[in-house]
Amino acid sequence: MSKTILITGSTDGIGKLTAIKLAKEGHKIYVHGRNEVKLAKAVQEVKEESNNDEIYSFIADFSDLSAVQKMARQVKDQVRALDILINNAGVYNSPQLQNKDGIDMRMVVNYLAPYVLTNALLPTLKKGTDIRVINLSSAAQMSVSEEVLKGVQTATEQQTYAQSKLALLMWSFYLAEKEPDIQVIAVNPGSLLNTKMVKEAFGHHYSSVDKGANILYDLAVSYAYKGITEQYFDNDRGAFGNAHQDAYDQHKIERLISVTNEILNH
Repeated sequence: MSKTILITGSTDGIGKLTAIKLAKEGHKIYVHGRNEVKLAKAVQEVKEESNNDEIYSFIADFSDLSAVQKMARQVKDQVRALDILINNAGVYNSPQLQNKDGIDMRMVVNYLAPYVLTNALLPTLKKGTDIRVINLSSAAQMSVSEEVLKGVQTATEQQTYAQSKLALLMWSFYLAEKEPDIQVIAVNPGSLLNTKMVKEAFGHHYSSVDKGANILYDLAVSYAYKGITEQYFDNDRGAFGNAHQDAYDQHKIERLISVTNEILNH
């Protein structure tokens, strides 16, 4: 059965490859990017590679949360029901350290933007079938500092990235509890895959982009993962596994959500 799928950050890397794989199966795909030219090129490429014309797009700069909210409104206006949301957009290196609200770019793009988008799209997701939300975490996970999250303190790129990815994971588990009708899985798609982000950050890679795209494809539509929720899939091991201990600490999760909502309502 054809699914309606939104993949954020899908103008290159794992996101685009996943879009192509899913489009080849005849699913209706919405790609997302922040650059109009790259987005149009990605839509064309996915159409040509998959021989599927049901490829559409949304544009938003995820470092700007008002742009994320605007995109969410557009999705709600244009998409009757959404079956699968893959929160893939992410950043490691950024020429600009903070966004216009003074929050670290990694925290905004990797955690706050998917948090805002997903929560805004819950009514649209609830109209879908076999609903799945796939959140891209990382093997890099570090306890979240409230000061770093709020933008009142800075940490190194690596530390902030790891904090943003653990925040996403903790919220994934919270969302799974809160929305039992939605499958929520956090995934480390594989360490140092051959993506633009990894090349810019580290200058070398361990595995091909296919490794990441294959697991995203499977988690999104494979019957093998039907009904699995509130889990962390570690693709370095090729199996579900244990995440950072904070992801299982109810008090820390609730505190994270509380601080997140404070930031967003500020």
